[in-house]
Amino acid sequence: MSDRIDLSNLPSYRQPRRSVFSARKFALMASVVAGLGAAVYGFSPSSSPADLFSSPAHAQVNNEVRKVERPIGFADIVERVKPSVISVKVNIKEKTASNDDGDDAQSPFQPGSPMERFFRRFGGPDGIPGMRGGGRGRVVQGQGSGFFISADGYAVTNNHVVDGADKVEVTTDDGKTYTAKVIGTDQRTDLALIKVEGSSNFPFAKLADAKPRIGDWVLAVGNPFGLGGTVTAGIVSASGRDIGNGPYDDFIQIDAPVNKGNSGGPAFDTNGEVMGVNTAIYSPSGGSVGIAFSIPASTVKSVVAQLKDKGSVSRGWIGVQIQPVTSDIADSLGMKKAEGALVAEPQANGPAAKAGIESGDVITAVNGETVKDARELARTIGGMAPGATVKLNVLHKGQDKVVNMTLGQLPNTVEAKADNDNDSGKGASKGTDVPKLGMTVAPANSVAGAGKEGVVVTEVDPKSAAAERGFKEGDVILEVGGKSVATAGDVREAINTARTDNKNSVLMRVKSGGQSRFVAVPLAKG
Repeated sequence: MSDRIDLSNLPSYRQPRRSVFSARKFALMASVVAGLGAAVYGFSPSSSPADLFSSPAHAQVNNEVRKVERPIGFADIVERVKPSVISVKVNIKEKTASNDDGDDAQSPFQPGSPMERFFRRFGGPDGIPGMRGGGRGRVVQGQGSGFFISADGYAVTNNHVVDGADKVEVTTDDGKTYTAKVIGTDQRTDLALIKVEGSSNFPFAKLADAKPRIGDWVLAVGNPFGLGGTVTAGIVSASGRDIGNGPYDDFIQIDAPVNKGNSGGPAFDTNGEVMGVNTAIYSPSGGSVGIAFSIPASTVKSVVAQLKDKGSVSRGWIGVQIQPVTSDIADSLGMKKAEGALVAEPQANGPAAKAGIESGDVITAVNGETVKDARELARTIGGMAPGATVKLNVLHKGQDKVVNMTLGQLPNTVEAKADNDNDSGKGASKGTDVPKLGMTVAPANSVAGAGKEGVVVTEVDPKSAAAERGFKEGDVILEVGGKSVATAGDVREAINTARTDNKNSVLMRVKSGGQSRFVAVPLAKG
């Protein structure tokens, strides 16, 4: 044929490999149709597979393909934002090597949490995942990422990238190296603010005002494996992720590949604004599996403003131990929806206790804004300044009330309570059986070390409802159905009252390991 069409000039979103596959698939379909034609009508010399390509259906497809535009790509965005991204290099004196395995580096995250495992195994600065190897006092080099947020050299990175660093250097996109000073860090959000001297005209990125939507494009730029200036693309996979790092978890989940050395680097939206700071990944294999977590820009703004102002972050505090409201707990409290934050125990002399909030109260709103769950309450209060006055809506013994209080300041350290209950079951009598719950209890004042209030669990049937709800020997039950208990008879009476009220479960306040919590135990019928 003399008039050949160059298909490579046709605009299409399809990749070359897909196009080849589709052509082969279409040719295969054509041969099948031709075969069917021969079988039904008999083969005719005047007919050929080429006749199929001149059919009206194919002409319509061709016209539709011509209308499709070529993919734009991200090159223009990358060209604009990439100069604001920096590689961060740190020198840290290895202060500890006392353990035989050398794995005694201080992780900034809670032991066992995904971010702690990320730090140990993968996400710490390159070269110091666990501080393995080397002798005492050896200087170890680590690497991470960051980005400028102002022309005068302020830049954001992760706390775990620069934590404990004796020297911090940054390398810009044009290859220049500068010394940086750590202005402030915040361990709870894993953010750090550093300052680079040497210029007043650094290219910088803008933190986004809008919250990203699930499905939005995202570009991760950083220094994976020390390669520097690497760009990967993906989408926002989820938001509001809690990965077990702390009460302020509110991560954006992205599937843009993030690897070792990307820590502290930005995640850009298609407007070229930073939607988040890449901090951790979920990685059973040790490499990127398409699950990474970024600190939202709204959090970064709040934290960085305080770090720039005073080098640290102050958070509001009401002084309560809280837990989620499950469907069982909501049912036992007579609530229509499982929402809000249940107060397990107010701290003595804390703002909440002084304002009259008690164990068993449910905080449902802050300043008129509904509280979805315990995490949201922690983030809302933590985002406010100490000394601020807040209005809390509280469900107290089935009645709604409004409580006004002045926020305290969240302590920098939490005093560890002695675990006096671990051995509280020792020396306990066999106790009295609580029917249909599968446990026996004894008065707390009859068991050494159990205190004077409540009843001690002395035995739990491993196949019972109590065992399913996490009860164990030595736990102290303080309240059942909102009433204080001191004997097994009190427990039985409270359970019978709940049954009379047609409750499906009964709420118990339990003290275990020095901490209080509420447990909704289902009630057997009959």
